[in-house]
This record gives sequence, C-alpha cells and structure tokens, in this order.
Amino acid sequence: MSAATHQRSFDELGTPLHDATFCVIDFETTGGSATECSITEVGAVKVRGGEVIGTFQTLVNPGSAIPPNITMITGITDQLVMRAPEMATVLPSLLEFIGGSVIVAHNIRFDMAFLKNAVHRHGGPMIGNSQLDTLALSRRLLAGEVPNHKLGDLARRLRLPHQPTHRALDDAWATVDLLHYLIERASAWGVTGLDDLLALPTIAGHPQWRKLKLTTSLPRSPGIYQFHDRDGRVLYVGKATDLRARVRSYFSSDQRRKVAQLLRETDRISHQVCSNTLVAEVLELRLIHEHQPRFNKRGKRPIRPCYVRLTSNERFPRLTISNKSTGSGITLGPLPNRREAAAVIEALQTATPIRRCNTRIGRNYVPKEALCTAAQLGVAMCPCSGAISEDEYAEAVGVVAKALSGEPELVLERLERRMFELAADERFEEAASVRNEAANFARAVGRQRRLTMLDNLHGLVLETKTGARVELGPGGRLPGELATSLDEALCVASWLERHAGTVRLVAIDGRLASAFPGVPDFQARERAAA
Repeated sequence: MSAATHQRSFDELGTPLHDATFCVIDFETTGGSATECSITEVGAVKVRGGEVIGTFQTLVNPGSAIPPNITMITGITDQLVMRAPEMATVLPSLLEFIGGSVIVAHNIRFDMAFLKNAVHRHGGPMIGNSQLDTLALSRRLLAGEVPNHKLGDLARRLRLPHQPTHRALDDAWATVDLLHYLIERASAWGVTGLDDLLALPTIAGHPQWRKLKLTTSLPRSPGIYQFHDRDGRVLYVGKATDLRARVRSYFSSDQRRKVAQLLRETDRISHQVCSNTLVAEVLELRLIHEHQPRFNKRGKRPIRPCYVRLTSNERFPRLTISNKSTGSGITLGPLPNRREAAAVIEALQTATPIRRCNTRIGRNYVPKEALCTAAQLGVAMCPCSGAISEDEYAEAVGVVAKALSGEPELVLERLERRMFELAADERFEEAASVRNEAANFARAVGRQRRLTMLDNLHGLVLETKTGARVELGPGGRLPGELATSLDEALCVASWLERHAGTVRLVAIDGRLASAFPGVPDFQARERAAA
C-alpha cells in the first residue's frame, strides 16, 4: 500500500491495535525550519503487535554546511555526510518503507514538516497516512506524573530500554518504547482500536474525559445510544453507523456548548445494536417521542400533518390550509406544519395570479367597489370586485390544479424565470426569496411523491454496501410492524432516497419508483441567483 493520500475506511479505523502497523520516524536536520534547512539523517522503525518488522537508517547529504551548534548536539559533521546520498535519492526508499502505516514521531509536526517539504522538493506521492504524536499522547496520559515531556526525560523516568542520543535511529527506537508504554497506559481507558488511539490526544484533554470509561462496552456497529443521568432519566438519544466512534466523538470533535453540559450530567450510556442504519433511525425517532429527552431538540413532537388545498366548491377557487387530506378539491401534502403549508401557498401565489383574498363569492354576491391590495399591486386577480369573469379566472386555477396534480414544473419554471429576472436587475434579496419559495414547493412535492411511492410498495429487500440486509413490508413498514406513523414513513422514505445509489436490490413486491420525473431542490442555485 502506497503512502498516497487515501480516505480512511471504516475497517481501517476500527483496526485492533495489535493489527495496526506503526512506522516511527525521526530526522536529524541542519536547523529548525523545514523550508530553510535540510535533513542530515533518517531513522525509522516499523512495528506491529509489539514486534519489530523492519528498520531504516541512513545519513543524508544536506547539500549545505552543517552549523557548528548542530554538530555539537548530534555529532554529525560535514565530513560524515560528504559521501552520503542526497534526499532525492533517499526519499523513494523511505516512502516505500513507510507504506500505508501510521506515522509516529515525538513532536510529529517537526518531522512531518521536513518529510512533506522533501516530497514537495523532490516529488513523490502526497503523505496521507494517519499520524500519531507521542508528545501529545504523553501530555494527556502522563499529565501531572512527569515534570516535562521531552523524549530524553521520559526515557529516563520511565526506564525505557532505549535512550535517545540525538541520532535518528536511536531516537526512533526510544520513541518506539514510549509508544508501547503509552498504548499500555491507554488500555485502561478502553482504547482497543486504532481510531481510539488516534483520537485520544484530543479526547484526553476534554474536561469530562474520565467518563470515557462509559464507552468501553460500545461496539463498532450501527444502532442507537442513550445518555442517562444518575436517576436513570434519558438525557439524549442518538443514532450511529458506528456506535463506539460516534459516542467517543462527543469527547473530542463535538464543540457544541450543550455537549459539555450533557457530559457533565451523564452517569451512564446505554445502547442497542440494530441490524442496519434504517432500523436505527426509526428506533431513534420512537425513543425521542417516548422519552422527550431534554437535550434533543428535533423530532420530539410527532408531526401533525396539514395540507394545501385548492378548493373546488366555490365559483372562484382559492388556496387554503386543511388538516385533512380528504374532501373536495385538490390537495398537496402532508406537510409537517402550517408554516410550511403557508410557504407552499406563497410560492403558488408568486407563480400564478390566483386570488389571495378569502372572500366567499356566491351567486348573490355584491361586488366591492375597491380591489384588494394584491389586485391593486397587479400580482393577483380580484374576483371580489366583480371585474373578473369565471372563465378568465379559470386559466390561473388550471395552472395551479395541474401543478398540484403532477406537473409542478408549471410553477417551478415560472419561479425560476422570475428568480433570474430579479437577479439580472440586481434585486438579489427578492431573487433569494423567490428561490426559497421554489425550494419550499419542490420539497413539498418531493415529500408527497416519496410517501406515494411507499404506498405502492408491498415488500422490499435491499443489501447495503456493508452487507447489511434491509427489509420492508407493505407501505414501507419495518418487519413485524402493523402500522407506521407519518414521522416513521417520512424517515423510511428519506433513508431510501439517500441510499438509493449505494444499495443493491435483492427482491421487491410492488413498485419502487415515482410515476413522475424528479423535481429540482433549488438549494444549489443560491450562487446563480445572487
């Protein structure tokens, strides 16, 4: 495996420490600046499972004089490196020796700066290996036990087998000893995998890092986790593809203020392994509804759906918000709340001149003298004045009816055109507002189509890229479920859409497709509109 940049896989991150390969490196140089100074000696030791599997050592001709003060520290003289190979010759062999191992050094920023600069100067694959700094690890695990964390002082105090001498290979050997000592110390905190060790320098600096022991039993599997306080109350519910990695990340990468308070109140962390991430998402939703955890902000209230309805029992149909999908007229939904329903109506009113007033106009209606405000501004028809005939008004109603019945492009194209017209006139705020209206309408249409797709599904078996099996029954229900809530149906539909390109279809009963073409989301068009 080359040292080229690569994306660390789940399997790699979860590698047990006894299977991980470490390459401990050390450089002697002509000074402290990687851009102005050069390497004079390279030392490297490769280890796995506590056993040495290779060493690498060579002097390097720096191409310039070695300062006297550096010679006094290292003992490396100009005469000593005169016949040594240059870094351009050494680099390919060194990179091959490192391979795909985890690069380790004491104060790794110094050594990696010289290594990356050598690659930049002489060419070679970019260094994308995982890196571990024994200096940072020592500062976390040995804090308060040693006066400082210099390699020489640590080697003496810990009585390591090798002592550093300011020569590359000797210092690399001493760092190997320190690495093994620190790994043994880290095991007391549940560090068993490579990802745990790489994260430990940051995790161990967390104010609540001693609670890291609560994560020891967490598996590297998909599932849900719950933080409990000392009285057993559920503080927070979450889902994860890798339970162990996700929960441990709260001690390192998650800097949200509420996380610090959550960890302070946490007394126990429970978990439940799920067969796949879809089951985990649905179970998370159910547990949030059940326990109403204080630190969960989203999903605590079940959706109370509403619908946008185009009335059909009036001379001049209008758009309303209804709590039911049944009844006269054409509906779009379900929508999660009345605010989103109002946003959809606003989009339809921007795209068409359908009336905005709510006046009921029967056969015996007496017209008003003045037009409503929207009609006065020229953005809507105003049948309440008696100036608009039913035939004239029917054209606008027809566009809205078609848009709600399967042709949303009739509205989306008008909104897009309006958005670019406003942008061309440098009315950017108005253009952004129209873009948001288009996004709201497109999102509502997409939601309705996903739910319709689930209604047409009688059974489904999928296989994820990790080999997990996903099974769904009629209407997208999980196996054994007799009914499902709107929240869960939307959760399942969203999961299917997100994973459509990464799952393999094993079996299907029904149709897993929409009868209509997809709709744009308009989110990527913000830059064009602005």
